[in-house]
Amino acid sequence: MPSPTGADLALLLLGSYRNLVNEVVRELEERGYPDVRPSHEYAMRAIAAGASNAAELGRRLAVTKQAAAKTIAVLIERGYATSEVDPADTRRRHVRLTARGRALMRDGAEIFDQVRARWERRLGAAELATLESQLARFVGDSPINLAAPGWAAQDH
Repeated sequence: MPSPTGADLALLLLGSYRNLVNEVVRELEERGYPDVRPSHEYAMRAIAAGASNAAELGRRLAVTKQAAAKTIAVLIERGYATSEVDPADTRRRHVRLTARGRALMRDGAEIFDQVRARWERRLGAAELATLESQLARFVGDSPINLAAPGWAAQDH
């Protein structure tokens, strides 16, 4: 059997991420959120952290303002966010999460915890703690922080 390559490692990390997220998305569908995608979660976290318009959301997610505006439109259409006119400047609009959006985030966090508990049962507490510790070492001092502009585009 050939030695694992860097590409193999990348595929293992990507596959693990996809498996984790797919479990959460399936469970969210069962709880009444059939239209949510991982990108919506990232956007809602950034909005909750203060990204109140498309330009700011784009900076925080390291996407174009146009891509952020499309995501905001989807969140509004699906009832997860709302857009309100800024009383101080009627040319500006502010995005806010709705009660449904906040409920989705709470349910998603609960499901992620449940999936993590399943992983812990599967791997064992010590093995999962080691995995998390090792991954944290690679993330280092720059963990993903949706409150910080451009986290996804930072060069390391």
